[in-house]
Amino acid sequence: MTTSILVPGLLTFTIAIVVFFAGSGLNRLVPQLQRWNIPEAVTGGLIAALATLAAYRLFGIELSFTLAARDMLLLYFFTGIGLNAKLADLVAGGRPLVVLLALTLVYLVIQNIIAVGGAGLLGLPEGIAPFVGSASLIGGHGTTIAWAPVINARFGLTNTLEIGIATATLGLVVASLVGGPIASLLIRRHGLSGPAGGETPMVGLPAEAPPGQDEISHVSLLRTILVINVVILVAYALEDVVEATGIKLPMFVVCLLVAIVATNLVPRLAPRLVWPSRSRALALISDLALNVFLAMSLMSMQLWTIGELGPALVVILSAQTIAAVAYIIFVVFPMMGRDYLAAVISSGFTGISLGATPTAIANMTAVTKLHGAAARAFIILPLVSAFFIDIANAFAIGFMAR
Repeated sequence: MTTSILVPGLLTFTIAIVVFFAGSGLNRLVPQLQRWNIPEAVTGGLIAALATLAAYRLFGIELSFTLAARDMLLLYFFTGIGLNAKLADLVAGGRPLVVLLALTLVYLVIQNIIAVGGAGLLGLPEGIAPFVGSASLIGGHGTTIAWAPVINARFGLTNTLEIGIATATLGLVVASLVGGPIASLLIRRHGLSGPAGGETPMVGLPAEAPPGQDEISHVSLLRTILVINVVILVAYALEDVVEATGIKLPMFVVCLLVAIVATNLVPRLAPRLVWPSRSRALALISDLALNVFLAMSLMSMQLWTIGELGPALVVILSAQTIAAVAYIIFVVFPMMGRDYLAAVISSGFTGISLGATPTAIANMTAVTKLHGAAARAFIILPLVSAFFIDIANAFAIGFMAR
């Protein structure tokens, strides 16, 4: 008999912090984890997920977590990314943005070809293919949840949601584990390094602040939080306006876009206003939000739902992983320029192809903390993975569901 326990919000948040420190400690004990740029929250989150799996298997305890704080942290994080997006960076990133979008669209087709072929060879029911392809991997949990009822009704299935969630969850884990090693391989093989001059990373802080860089205080932190909150409130106010256009955007994308407009407009209209763009306070808040978000996401995975779906899922996901890694190393990295920015984007492309946008950002954050800032990567990749590709993915899923 299974006992279900819902962990309340404050305790969930507290456990997530403990999970992060557990991952940080393990990363220090195992040098390979740091060398492979595995984020601390990923290490700790996987340990926590295994612990909940053990509780379920050994004691019949099914743990689930209250994740409202996680969703707010996601808004904080992407608002911070948008506040750092200066117009000059967006203009300079125009060509890489187009190239990355084209590469992602091509890979979306490749991923679905693998899904359809794998589902056919393994004799899976008709209609399952989208959920071992772009619906769950490129689309993630949100797209899976949105499309599962449609596919169930279309093909008379009952388990597409479970299969899709399992695929998305496994993809998230794989993306978290392979992104850092891919970047390390490319940086080492091609002798790459980050920019000189001590530029502050967009997420997280370097070990030591360069001379003359802004200091962190309670005033700078509160000022930054105030700006983030105002941007999020404006984004919520515009939610209905965006939906009226017929374009369905996740709230974190709306926050990202509002923050981009604000950070390029407000300082021009009010030049004496202290704005948090590229400040250490904003980098610190963004890093905190990302790490706790990722820890919550991974520790809340219910791994026992994956084990009940049989080996077919593992076989197809293995093929998807091999294809993604090969595509990143032999296509994405060369097409993005073979430079340091290309290596950082390559680490993040694992999140596009196998995981989710926060996973991509976490991978890139781990790389830039060690090797140096890459500001354009943090603007280009979220716009591709959380905006443009969602539209293309909807058409691809609809085509497979005909």
